[in-house]
Amino acid sequence: MTLSRRGVLGLAGAIGAAGAAATPAPAAAAGGQAGGRVRTGFGQLAADGYAALAGQKVGVVTNPTGITADARHLVDVLHADHRVDLVAVFGPEHGFRGTAQAGGSEGASRDPATGLPVYDTYGRSGQRLADVFTTAGVDTVVFDIQDIGARFYTYIWTLYDCMRAAALAGKALVVLDRPNPVGGRRPAGPVLERPYASFVGREPIALAHGMTAAELARLFNGEFLARAPEGPVRLRTVAMTGWRRESFFDETGLPWVPPSPNVPTPATALAYAGTCLFEGTNLSEGRGTATPFEVVGAEGLDRRWAEAADALELPGVWFREAYFTPSFSKHAGKVCGGVRLIVHDREAFDPVRAGIGLLVTARRTWSGFAWRTDHWIDRLTGSDRVRTMVDAGAGVEEVAADWAAGLARFAAVREEYLLYP
Repeated sequence: MTLSRRGVLGLAGAIGAAGAAATPAPAAAAGGQAGGRVRTGFGQLAADGYAALAGQKVGVVTNPTGITADARHLVDVLHADHRVDLVAVFGPEHGFRGTAQAGGSEGASRDPATGLPVYDTYGRSGQRLADVFTTAGVDTVVFDIQDIGARFYTYIWTLYDCMRAAALAGKALVVLDRPNPVGGRRPAGPVLERPYASFVGREPIALAHGMTAAELARLFNGEFLARAPEGPVRLRTVAMTGWRRESFFDETGLPWVPPSPNVPTPATALAYAGTCLFEGTNLSEGRGTATPFEVVGAEGLDRRWAEAADALELPGVWFREAYFTPSFSKHAGKVCGGVRLIVHDREAFDPVRAGIGLLVTARRTWSGFAWRTDHWIDRLTGSDRVRTMVDAGAGVEEVAADWAAGLARFAAVREEYLLYP
């Protein structure tokens, strides 16, 4: 990566490398950073002198979001420190440098700043990915990527695949935790049904899971990998300090780096779990605009859709008539009419219900509405229930009631794996 290497990250505070079963103390007691700032898992690892990585050949799964509190990249920092034997970098979807669009990666390369080999993990799982770890010569795989809280955002499944592959290859795996940028107060939306599993949802978790990467790793290990043929991975999680479940990203004091090309801001992340559902339709989800996932529309749509959506009076959000011209992706170069989401109370806002409300009203108000012919919406929602219920004329509350029992079961299981108050 072409970011500068400026030595070891010096962070004051207490040592806090949390094991898979440990719960971190509140920030004040644990020596959290001054001013209420969150210290990430990497910050905790550095404060502990990288003890969790001592004597091991290390490979890091990361992308441009793997940065320190002062915006240096962790690969640069680790490579410059004699206490860490960093031998490889692994890139997810969009790549180590984050240049590829959705469904793409950057391939294998050599990092020009450090000279480290960069391996492409995208599209690899199971033994194929285990072989990559073996070829790279690592003892421990470190995962540090900013997630955005939605089941179909693929970085959590890169984590899952790396956990399974590490177990197959006899490697350990360390997760350096980062905030869920939309908070972690509660899960929302339907839980995946296994026949609909894919890379946008490997296992039965809620659409908006309300968990951090380390918490998900604990859940994956305890609920899913424990039953897999290869068994659970040797997992260590390094928790944050200073983060609470009700916190949004702008309350963390951390710098924001877009996790992928079409998530430029925390506001995008807030809407994403709902409006990404439009990937399963013939409408644009705003890719190719300055506000992807905050605007949705298509040629031929007019103000009637926004009026119908706003009339639902969903908590925390207004729907406003909008027009935009995507520069790429669906409807590229064409003027689209549609809706802009304006979240006025983010604590009350439920992005999944908002997305369902937009699907319901689009279906009712626009004769041109259509699902993708491959029924991609079923992969996104985790079953065919949303699609068939919307087609049958169901409303938002009826659709939400259909997933309520599964969501309650997931919420109960989730409690066992949470790390933060």
